[in-house]
Amino acid sequence: MIKILCVGKMKEKYWREALEEYQKRLSKYTKLSIVEVTDFEGDHIPTILEKEKNLLIKQIDSKDYVITMDIGGNELSSVELSEKIESIFLSHSNIVFVIGGSYGLHEEMKKRANFSLSFSKLTFPHQLFRILLLEQLYRCYKIQNHETYHK
Repeated sequence: MIKILCVGKMKEKYWREALEEYQKRLSKYTKLSIVEVTDFEGDHIPTILEKEKNLLIKQIDSKDYVITMDIGGNELSSVELSEKIESIFLSHSNIVFVIGGSYGLHEEMKKRANFSLSFSKLTFPHQLFRILLLEQLYRCYKIQNHETYHK
């Protein structure tokens, strides 16, 4: 099973529709769960990160393989990501992807990660990034199954 933990909600209808489309496509290959936790506002960033971390960590089991989405993480090609996911499932039944909020992720959350992944050094809007992750996961399964889609 793949779980995606996200700080914040999908607000616009068009993002929710894209999310639903990729959820539908992925359902052919894996069980997918998307969990949204509250994003906090305020002036004290360390407090915000601590609150978000506390909500995220409650959603993670000790046996889960955790991949944090982090601009400073490892960059992989789609084929490499596909191979990584395939190899993780040989020893773990759940992969949890964690997408932080506006201020990123608390250091303790980063330390809990088994792997840190970056799609780019660019900064993406939270809602768009969630769609990018789902698209790449779908691409990974197409690659693993030798189906046309991946170029």
